[in-house]
Amino acid sequence: MMNRRNFVRNSVIVSGGVLCAPSLVGQVTLAKPKTTKLTILHTNDTHSNIDPFPENHSKYPGKGGVARRFELIQKVRKEEDSVLLLDAGDIFQGTPYFNKFGGVLEMKLMSKLGYDVATMGNHDFDGGLEGFVKARQFADFPFVCSNYDFKNTPIDGHTQSSTIIQKGEVKVGVFGVGVEMKGLVPDVKYGESVYNNPIDIANDRAAELKRQGCDLVICLSHLGYEYKSDKVSDKVLAQKTKNIHLIIGGHTHTFLEKPTEEKNLIGETVLINQVGWAGINVGRIDFEFDQKIFAKRDVIIVE
Repeated sequence: MMNRRNFVRNSVIVSGGVLCAPSLVGQVTLAKPKTTKLTILHTNDTHSNIDPFPENHSKYPGKGGVARRFELIQKVRKEEDSVLLLDAGDIFQGTPYFNKFGGVLEMKLMSKLGYDVATMGNHDFDGGLEGFVKARQFADFPFVCSNYDFKNTPIDGHTQSSTIIQKGEVKVGVFGVGVEMKGLVPDVKYGESVYNNPIDIANDRAAELKRQGCDLVICLSHLGYEYKSDKVSDKVLAQKTKNIHLIIGGHTHTFLEKPTEEKNLIGETVLINQVGWAGINVGRIDFEFDQKIFAKRDVIIVE
C-alpha cells in the first residue's frame, strides 16, 4: 500500500503552443535513491473544438486548437520518459465539425495525438448509440465506462470497465464514471443503457485495480467538479471512496489553477483536477515513485 509523502507544487503555462519554463512555487529535495517519474497529461470537454478560437475572440483570443495541443504533447514526450495522455469526456458536440463528421474527425485526431485512455461524457451520446460506435472505430485507444451498463445496446463491447497500463516500472489502473443521463440526454440517445451508482462502482473498481497490483489508480470522471445540491460530484466521489489517487474530471467546465486535495474515507489525500473546456488548457501532473512511495507531485496547467 502506497504511503503519501510531500507534494511539490509548480505550474506550467503555455501560450500560443510555446511551453514556458515552469515557475517553481516550492520544491522538496529528498535524499532518496533512484525514483520513477510518471507524467500525466489530460483534457476534458474539448467539444469538437478542432481549430483555435479566433484572435478577436472576447474571452479566449487565439487559444486552444488541436495543432497546438499536438505540439505541446510532443514536446513533453521528448522531455519525459513516461507520459500518459487521458481525456475525461465530452469529446463531441460544439462546432460544425461534429455536425459534419459525426465525431469521426475527433477520434482520428485524438488517435494522432496518442491518447492512451478516455471516458464518455453525456455529449458523446449526441450522435446516438450507433453514432458513437461508428466514430469509435477510428479511435485506437480504449474507452473506460465503469458505471454504464451497455449490455443491451449497440455500444456493448466497444467500451471496458477499466484498463491497466504499464509505464516503465509503474503500473497504472484507469477506470471511468459518468453522469446520470436521465433528464440530461434524450432517452432515444442512450436507449437501454443502465446507469449505476458511481460511488459504489468506483469503490469496486479501485479495490480491484489495487488487488491487481496497480501503483497508481486514476478515475476519469464526467460527474462534474462540485454542486450546491447533494448531486454526486468529483469532490463527493473523493470523500466517499478509497484506493483512488487521482480524479481527472469534466462536465462542469471548471478551470482549476491547481488540483484540489480531498480526504477519502480513510483519511488519505485524493487529487482532483479539471482544466476547463474546448482544449484551452491541457493539465499536467507529475508523480515520482520511490519503492512504491509517492515522493512528490509536480505541475499543473497548460494554457
